[in-house]
Amino acid sequence: MSDHLYRLENITKAFTSGPETITVLNRISLVIEKGQTIAVLGASGSGKSTLLHLLGTLDEPTQGRMFFCGQDLSLISTAKKAMLRRSEIGFIFQFHHLLPEFNTLENVAMPAIISSMNKKKALALAEDALAQVGLKHKAAQKVTTLSGGESQRVALARAILPRPQVLLADEPTGNLDVNKGREVGDLLLHLNHELNITLVVVTHNLDLASRMDINYELGSGGLNALH
Repeated sequence: MSDHLYRLENITKAFTSGPETITVLNRISLVIEKGQTIAVLGASGSGKSTLLHLLGTLDEPTQGRMFFCGQDLSLISTAKKAMLRRSEIGFIFQFHHLLPEFNTLENVAMPAIISSMNKKKALALAEDALAQVGLKHKAAQKVTTLSGGESQRVALARAILPRPQVLLADEPTGNLDVNKGREVGDLLLHLNHELNITLVVVTHNLDLASRMDINYELGSGGLNALH
């Protein structure tokens, strides 16, 4: 049985603006194994976030084929892709997007509750997820009182609540100082080790990238392995 989580075959992504067509990703092929940690580096505007959106089924390639756990994503319905995002793919962004009117526990549980999970079960899973990121003691606290590093850990807890197969992280340390960024990096690698969650991290943080299994650089539409 294959350990491939993702397989990308000659993926191209182009955007049309008036008479101009801009090719952001040009015939990229990539295999991501289950449990791997991967960093994607590159200048701003090089297409890093576009690649992450494709991996997260938030967008579709202009050309090429993408497979997730052996499934051809082009053959999967919009509804099935939404189910994949809810259960198999976790997202972390530079901005944590917490809801200020709810406490920490409720913020972690909210996506599951919105997805029609029983509220009691969602809150129990949220408590477990907070424990995984070391914030169980902050469960009843308003998110407006949390530090930046704590807020990002809450966002991580929210992302891992359904125990996804992969975490897609877009500049997860971008708004943090060096020490807090290191703590978030430690936590990402801990979750990879403890839960066998695959990590794909878009980052400018070279320290974080150096701790990943493989680094890729994205530029001029191409993706090249650095190590």
